[in-house]
Amino acid sequence: MKTILMRGPLPLTLALLLSACGGGGAPDGGNEADDHGHGTEAAEAGHADEGAIALSADQIAAAGIQTGRPIVGGAGTIELPATIEGDPQRTQIVSAAIAGRVVALHRNLGQSVGRGQTIAVIESREAAQLKGEVEAARARLALADSNLARERRLFAEKVSPEQDMVAARTAAAEARIAYRQAQSQVAAAGGGGGGLNRLGIVAPLSGQVIARPVVLGQTVAADAELYRIADLGKVSLALSLKPEDAGRIRPGSTVTVTAPGRQAEARISFVSPALDPQTRQVPAIATLDNRDAIWRVGEPVTASIQLSGSRGDGAIRVPATAVQTVEGKTVVFVRTPKGFRATPVRIGDASGDTVLLLSGLAGREVIATTNSFTLKAELGKGEASHEH
Repeated sequence: MKTILMRGPLPLTLALLLSACGGGGAPDGGNEADDHGHGTEAAEAGHADEGAIALSADQIAAAGIQTGRPIVGGAGTIELPATIEGDPQRTQIVSAAIAGRVVALHRNLGQSVGRGQTIAVIESREAAQLKGEVEAARARLALADSNLARERRLFAEKVSPEQDMVAARTAAAEARIAYRQAQSQVAAAGGGGGGLNRLGIVAPLSGQVIARPVVLGQTVAADAELYRIADLGKVSLALSLKPEDAGRIRPGSTVTVTAPGRQAEARISFVSPALDPQTRQVPAIATLDNRDAIWRVGEPVTASIQLSGSRGDGAIRVPATAVQTVEGKTVVFVRTPKGFRATPVRIGDASGDTVLLLSGLAGREVIATTNSFTLKAELGKGEASHEH
């Protein structure tokens, strides 16, 4: 008898086909009773070996199948895309309080600015009116103070009655209130500006300019955005969570932020109690330290969020590549002395590159973690051979 040595996937398939077809019985079979007896035993053996794949260690290695044990303990992580944003508590829009023409812009994108610094100047008739009211109120106050001083002197000399002094005091108080009110209106609109018809817009906080949607000479309406300033010592991550994952994330949960050449840890600061009506996802915010200025607003990153252990420390997870679907059933291929066996499992949430198992494994098994689709294909070929 001539022996043929074959290697690779072809001998694996042939071995399965030979095993499935029953191999070495006599062609003419024997008597009828023996045929019935052996047929029943073969059917029972086939049922017992359902889902089993016989493979040697060499065949497993040749197929590139790697094995490992399930991950037991912890609740896992989820990975999702995120975007770096300015911290909402440290970002502010600087707008024009009055309508007018932009005649000066003192800061460009990316430049630093200190709180109280003038960063823009607007020219308008409304600015002239506001400043005019301040000057008029100052003049009226000066006159009222002068009258009050005179009435006090005359009252002390017993030339004027007390009621004249009281009236002068009241008029001076009213003039002072009017003057302060006029000053407040100018302060609310800006201040300074270098001319009666100009108002300077000041920065409300220290930080960096991250947006400047206007240009010199542009006419803007009241409340139009001139600048957007952010203190980038801390930044935020805008996250969108699946509802089932949001229930396992709490403020304070760790988030590993990854971008090309960089990695840092953030903390969940907010998980919304309501779904976003557009995406049907749960918005969440994580805060990230950025004192070294390595993260930029608008930059896409990958966020890996540590889930809370709501399912207990005995949770079992397997690589997503270990899970296959065979005849409508979710299975994991468990290593046996003779090869592998397709073991039905019930899966839960995906956590990054792993899948949570709700039932089917005890956690001590050795399973196929890589190239398990090869086993699925071979199992399908073996079942087809049985039918043939």
